[in-house]
Amino acid sequence: MAEPRLPRLRGTLRHGEPLARHTSWRVGGPADRYFEPADREDLVAFVRQLPQQEPVLWLGLGSNLLVRDGGFRGTVIALHGALDGLSRDSESTLWAEAGVHCARLAKFAQQQKLAGLGFMAGIPGTVGGALAMNAGAWGGETWRTVLEAEAVFRDGRCAWLGPEQFGVSYRTVLPPRGFLGFVAARLRVAPDDGSHARSTRESLAKRKATQPVGKPSAGSTFRNPPGDHAARLIESCGLKGRRIGGAMVSELHANFILTDGGARAADIENLIQQIRDTVKQNTGIELVPEVKIVGEPGIGNGQSAIGENA
Repeated sequence: MAEPRLPRLRGTLRHGEPLARHTSWRVGGPADRYFEPADREDLVAFVRQLPQQEPVLWLGLGSNLLVRDGGFRGTVIALHGALDGLSRDSESTLWAEAGVHCARLAKFAQQQKLAGLGFMAGIPGTVGGALAMNAGAWGGETWRTVLEAEAVFRDGRCAWLGPEQFGVSYRTVLPPRGFLGFVAARLRVAPDDGSHARSTRESLAKRKATQPVGKPSAGSTFRNPPGDHAARLIESCGLKGRRIGGAMVSELHANFILTDGGARAADIENLIQQIRDTVKQNTGIELVPEVKIVGEPGIGNGQSAIGENA
C-alpha cells in the first residue's frame, strides 16, 4: 500500500512502532504507522488525508486490547496525552476529550462535588475507550451518563451526536456509517452530598482487595453472561492459575489474565480460547471476550484465530 500524502504534522508519526509499548498486557507486534496528534486540530488534519480504505485503530491506554504478534497492518492513532481536555461544561455536565483517563475523570467529578461518574474510577482506560465499548463498573455504564458525543468520520468531518444515533447495549456500541472514532463527550452529573464520594472510596478499596491491580492485564477478559459472572464460571471449572506460556489466569480474580515478561499475544489468545472451550464443555455457557483482538498472527507461533469481534 502506498504511503499516504501527509500534511505538515505537529504530532509524531512513526513507522513500525511496537504496540507492546502501548498496551496494558505489554504484548503486540508493530503497527505500520503510529500517529500521536498534537491536539484535536492536528488529529482532524491527519484523518482527512488518510485513504478511505486504510485500516485505522483508535488507541487510548491499550487496556482493553490484544494486538497479535504479527502487528497491525494499517494506521494506529493514539489519543492519550493529546486529547486530554477536561472541564465543567455547566451545572449539570462535564466535558471530557477522548484521551482523558477514566480515573482522572472520576476524581475531577469528585473534586467538583458532583455525582454520577464515580464508577469511572473502576475503568482502566480512557473516555474514548469507554465510549467505544460502553464500559462499566460497580453497576454503572458509560452511555447512561452521555448527553452527546463528538465523533470524527472517515472524511475528517466532526459532529456532536446524541445517544439515539448509536446502537448501545451491554459492552457494545454500534456507530453510524462512516464513523472513525470518538473525540470528546458531554456527560451528565448531579450535585453530591458526600455519600457518593464515600461510596467511590469504598469501591476502590474493594477493587484493590479483589482484583490484581498494578499487574499487567487488560481488566476483565470476558463479558458477564446474563444472570451470572464470568469469574465464577471460570473458577468453577478449576481454571484459576491456568497458564499457557507467559499468560496466566489470575489466582485473585479468575476473569483477569496476567502476563509476565516472556509473554506473547499468542499465549493470551490461546489461553482465552482454552477458557472458552472448558467453560462451554462444563457449563454449556459460551463466554464472549470483552477485549478487542486485532492484527495479524505471528509467523509459526501457533496463535489461534478467535476473531476481532468474537
